[in-house]
Amino acid sequence: MISNVTAASGIKPVIWIGSTRADLSAFPEVVKDAMGYALYVAQRGGKHPDAKPLRGFGGAGILEIVDNHAGDTYRVVYTVRLPGRICVLHAFQKKSKTGIKTPKSEINLVKSRLKRAEEEP
Repeated sequence: MISNVTAASGIKPVIWIGSTRADLSAFPEVVKDAMGYALYVAQRGGKHPDAKPLRGFGGAGILEIVDNHAGDTYRVVYTVRLPGRICVLHAFQKKSKTGIKTPKSEINLVKSRLKRAEEEP
């Protein structure tokens, strides 16, 4: 499912791919606030200091926001490389306790959702 949130003039709309909106809404309130603000900065054409390029995607067009809360790590992956919109590709809690690397299954889901987003007009 792809859902669109209409934005005010001069602000790019956020497009939620798959279950990303519901996934993000399940995060703790403080994490939702941090992630929401970072996405708002992207909507305004900026880049939040915590938004970093996701490795393996060749450049700064796919970004990841990481937030730690109560010993857990939460991540939101989005793209700014599609014209006129911000597409949220994935929102998840990292389960692995071995390192900071994003698990391959999560990367594969991002790739799949990116392809879906690119196919939309």
